[in-house]
Amino acid sequence: MSGPVKDQAHSRLGRMVNGIEETAIAVLLGLMTLVTFVNVVLRYGFNSSLIWGLELTLVLFAWLVLFGISYAFKITAHLGVDALLNAVSSRPRRVLSLLAAVVCLVYAALMLKGAWDYWAPFAGLDATTGRWFPTGFADSRDQAWYETEQIPMPDWLRFIEPIFNQGESYEKLPRFIPYFMLPFGCALILFRILQASWRVLTGQQESLIVSHEAEDAVEDVAALNRED
Repeated sequence: MSGPVKDQAHSRLGRMVNGIEETAIAVLLGLMTLVTFVNVVLRYGFNSSLIWGLELTLVLFAWLVLFGISYAFKITAHLGVDALLNAVSSRPRRVLSLLAAVVCLVYAALMLKGAWDYWAPFAGLDATTGRWFPTGFADSRDQAWYETEQIPMPDWLRFIEPIFNQGESYEKLPRFIPYFMLPFGCALILFRILQASWRVLTGQQESLIVSHEAEDAVEDVAALNRED
């Protein structure tokens, strides 16, 4: 385990977030594989299909992408161009890295605001006011009755109907459930960028992006050639 990842393990919150991300990624991949496999078997073996299978797979994939973005910050796997950083000495490199961290934090905060403002009406909640950063809350049109196209409503979720749909029954899964991943995923991304920024500030790593996939691949090929 690398140094930055090992340091995160000492934080109780970090361990909890790690567990959520790693478990969610594994479950999402497993569910996507299972639904797709079952659909293929039904289509070619029984001339049938799960009519909601494609929509569910798309939702799971969208969730997987957002979890993957925050998880990549955790393991410092995001790719980036560091030619400028490598061209300067350590002190300017640290300043540039901190500047990049501030830009990323602002961008993540804007994403979180936008994600909340988009999701909130679907959950019957209020969106925030303010063009760039939240300045309060404004009454939003209640869209909690909006449903997905094909995904059926599980019976074990019927308890939410009096809360979100004024007692009316959902025929399909309400949209605020799959859409919840938008603000949750953006909050995870913001949390991970805060962690990475702190590591840069405290000198535990040089930049937010430390993955060099191309260089690693070249080194792997060179090592294989040496072995031959």
